[in-house]
Amino acid sequence: MYAERPSRLPGAVVWTNTTGGSGEGRVLPDGCMDLLWNDGRLLVAGPDTRAYITEGGRTTWAGVRLFPGTAPALLGVPAHELRDRRVDLVDLWPVAEVRRLRGRIEAAADLVTALEDVALERAASAESSDPLLRHVVTALDSGRPVAATADELGLGARQLHRRCLNAFGYGPKTLARILRLQRALALARGGTAFAETAVRAGYADQAHLARDVRELAGVPLGELLGRRGG
Repeated sequence: MYAERPSRLPGAVVWTNTTGGSGEGRVLPDGCMDLLWNDGRLLVAGPDTRAYITEGGRTTWAGVRLFPGTAPALLGVPAHELRDRRVDLVDLWPVAEVRRLRGRIEAAADLVTALEDVALERAASAESSDPLLRHVVTALDSGRPVAATADELGLGARQLHRRCLNAFGYGPKTLARILRLQRALALARGGTAFAETAVRAGYADQAHLARDVRELAGVPLGELLGRRGG
């Protein structure tokens, strides 16, 4: 069972997920990175460019999903180094520090809140993320073209790509594609017909939507949502 709530860390979401052991799970690209807790381990979920398939088995996860572009400043590592990976936090932070944090979370009355506290404290001591990044996310999520977004920021294409690579793990075109997928899924999950979803989310047509979903999610849209037809 999955549940989430807004985090006290601006723009972030705190979530828990208990899997039932009934086969593989599918985590879709969303432009975010997560600080994770699972069975006594602290991990980081890097930015995905395709669906991440989780193993079957009954287990409980907790996570803090960080707003797109903010994780590298908190973690101290460029996002592209973690692209399509799940990494143990001891590979990024000092072993003694991670051991201390694990013990603190395990001893807490509410491990989810304790995990959120770790993210809050780390964010408070980290350098501020690039202030242009939020504008990039807002513009691309609204369907603005990449070239127009770069012009609005006074950046060349290469400058924007470099900043996006460090912040999001991939270039602005990939980020725009992933954000468009998330817009489409929100519409389709709300009951919007697939053809209308394609138009409203910014696809050329329903066939374009179908291709993108299959490439990014690994399955057709109807299968992903448990729906037949559009």
